[in-house]
Amino acid sequence: MIHRFEMDGRYIVLDVCSGSVHVVDETAYRMIGMYPEMGREELIAQALTWSGPEDEAELNEIYDEITALKDAGKLFAPDTFAPMAKELKRRTAGVVKALCLHVAHTCNLNCAYCFASQGKYHGERAVMPFEVGKQALDFLVANSGSRKNLEVDFFGGEPLMNWDVVKRLVEYARGIEKESGKHFRFTLTTNGMLIDDDVIDFANREMSNVVLSLDGRKEIHDRCRVDYAGNGSWEKIVPKFQKLVAARGGKNYYMRGTFTHANPDFLNDIRVMLDLGFNELSMEPVVCAAGDPAALTEEDLPIVLKQYEDLARLMLRRSREGKPFTFYHYMLDLTGGPCIYKRISGCGSGTEYMAVTPWGDLYPCHQFVGEEKFKLGDIWRGVENTETQAEFADCNVYAREECKDCWARLYCSGGCAANAYHATGSVRGVYKYGCELFRKRMECAIWLQCALMEKE
Repeated sequence: MIHRFEMDGRYIVLDVCSGSVHVVDETAYRMIGMYPEMGREELIAQALTWSGPEDEAELNEIYDEITALKDAGKLFAPDTFAPMAKELKRRTAGVVKALCLHVAHTCNLNCAYCFASQGKYHGERAVMPFEVGKQALDFLVANSGSRKNLEVDFFGGEPLMNWDVVKRLVEYARGIEKESGKHFRFTLTTNGMLIDDDVIDFANREMSNVVLSLDGRKEIHDRCRVDYAGNGSWEKIVPKFQKLVAARGGKNYYMRGTFTHANPDFLNDIRVMLDLGFNELSMEPVVCAAGDPAALTEEDLPIVLKQYEDLARLMLRRSREGKPFTFYHYMLDLTGGPCIYKRISGCGSGTEYMAVTPWGDLYPCHQFVGEEKFKLGDIWRGVENTETQAEFADCNVYAREECKDCWARLYCSGGCAANAYHATGSVRGVYKYGCELFRKRMECAIWLQCALMEKE
C-alpha cells in the first residue's frame, strides 16, 4: 500500500509497510499512482498525454526507477506484520514497564472540559497515602521482569496537592534502584497553581519530564481553566511556568494545551505560547461526550486540519530562521522511527502500562479510572480481571477491521483505546473524528521532516 499527498508543491509518496518516504516530482507522483493498474506501455502512453513525445525516454527511466524501488521493497511492499500482531504482545505478557500514580483525586481548578470530573474520577475526593504509593512502586519492580528502565507518572487531579507524598515516593524509589537493578524515570503533570521554589528545585532535579497545562491565549485558557470561584488561572500560572522552564534550561518539559469548539484555530494559542518563551509544545483535541459544548464539531474539522498545515509551515519557517520549536505530534524520525512492536501493538495500556488510584486499584490507563468494569485488580493482589486485560492485550492495529485499509495504521498503532471506547462503546472501536485529525497530523509531520532534511 502507498499513500500520496501534495503540500506546497512538495510531492510525497509513503510506502506504508516499508516506511519508505519518497519526495518526487509531479510526473513520478502521478505515474506511481497508476503503476499498480497499468503495464509499462499503457502507463507510458498515459503519461505522454500530459507530457510530450520528447519526454518518452525520461518517462521510461521513471518507470524503471519505480520498478527498481518496488523490487527493493521500498514501494508497494507487502504487509508481513499481521501474523505477528498478537504474538509480540504475548512475549511481554505480565511485564509492566510504567505506572500512572493518581496521587490526588482532587483538584484546585474546576476545568469545564475535565474528563476526570475535576479530579474525582466520578468518585470521592482523595489523596494517595505514602504506603499505597510505596506498594505501587514495589508492585512495578516485582512485575517488571528483566526491564531495567521503569516509568512513573505523578498524575491527578492535581498532584501538587499531595506534594510531600510525591517527594517521599521519589526518595523511596531512588533508594531501591541499586538493590533492584532498576532505574526510575519520573514525570509530573501539573496545572501550575501550587508551583513554588521547592517544586521547581525538586522537579528539575528528579523529574525527567514535566507536563504543564496551558491552553494558550488568556481568553481561551480562562474560559475553561477556572478555580471554584470562577476565576481564570492564566495570570497566576504563566509566571510560575516561565520560572520553572527557565530553571530547567528550556528542556524536558511540555506545555500541554487542549483545544475545543471554542478554539479550533489553535495555532493562535501556539503563537501565544511561543511569545511567552515556551518552545516544547503540545496541543491536544478535547476528549468529551458528543453534545458537550466543548466538543469539536464537523464544522470545526476543516479549520483544525488547516491549523495543522499552517503549524507545519510555521515550524519550517522558524527552523530556517534559527528559532525552532517542538510540537509533540510532529516528532517523527524518518530514518528509523518506532520499532515494529510499537507500530503494531500501540501504547500498552492495560498490559505494560496501568493507572493506580489513591486506594491502590489498577486500571488500564488514567482515562478508564472510575469505570468500574475496567478495574483490573489492585497493587497487593495484582491483576485479577484477566478477561478485561486480555481484551486490551488483543488491542492492536490488526484487531480493528476499519484500520486494515488505512495508510496511517502503522503510525497510530490502532489509536487510543480510551477514545475508541468513549466514542463507540468498545475499546476495539474506531474514533473516526480522531482518525481524521491523526492522518492530517502525520501528513504534516512527514512533510515537515522531508522539508527539514532537504534543508540539511
